[in-house]
Amino acid sequence: MKTKRIVVHILELIEQENISLRELGRQADIQISALSPLASGKKQRIDLGHLKRIAEALDIDDMNKIISIEDEEDV
Repeated sequence: MKTKRIVVHILELIEQENISLRELGRQADIQISALSPLASGKKQRIDLGHLKRIAEALDIDDMNKIISIEDEEDV
């Protein structure tokens, strides 16, 4: 059985929107201290409330654009 991991695509999304991580945090009302580890993949737990606010801030209606599940070896 392959090991899976959740990948958060915040860095790609803010690049597409041409905004900074700090600006996303401001728009989503999420402190940068919580957003930065999530964006860098260092955070193991994902707050669903944060995902909802990120989706609202970036006008995303498909969570698959924010997170995906990938094989460990593909990451």
